[in-house]
Amino acid sequence: MAEAETGRVVEIWTDGACSGNPGPGGWGAVLRWGGHERELCGGEATPTTNNRMELTAAIRALESLTRPVTVRLHTDSTYVRNGITGWLNAWKRNGWLTAAKQPVKNADLWQALEAACARHDVTWLWVKGHNGHPENERADALANRGMTEARSGTAAAPRTRQRSGRPSSISSGSSDGSPVPETASTS
Repeated sequence: MAEAETGRVVEIWTDGACSGNPGPGGWGAVLRWGGHERELCGGEATPTTNNRMELTAAIRALESLTRPVTVRLHTDSTYVRNGITGWLNAWKRNGWLTAAKQPVKNADLWQALEAACARHDVTWLWVKGHNGHPENERADALANRGMTEARSGTAAAPRTRQRSGRPSSISSGSSDGSPVPETASTS
């Protein structure tokens, strides 16, 4: 892992959604650093699964950070949290096979998530989904928005805002040095 910046921590909340399983899916993420927030979402119109969208949300959020930082990533997916904190090393030792000698599902995304984590100091936290946690509910709404936009072929640009909801000018070149990007792609 690259040397992560000390001091403030980037807080990330992620979620994935799928209409049918498999079916069209979406992912969403809320990133917070200091007084800045960033919302990201995207989706796939082709059949996917809820687990693939949960993984994609974490990958896209981590990949969007502009430099190595300390991250607290909140997910309501025990699949993602348990996989990245426990199962991943065993899968790699076993040649990407499970304990039952079956190929690991979503190995492509697990490898991408491991790569996205490599430059950051990430702590993985589980939050109960659909339980009134404001940032998790926002990530869920973004995932559903991503799914809807993927189905319709439209995609809104990611939004950056201060906690007050006013637009901010954070980017890698901003005066406050925010690692949270001002713009990022969705899809």
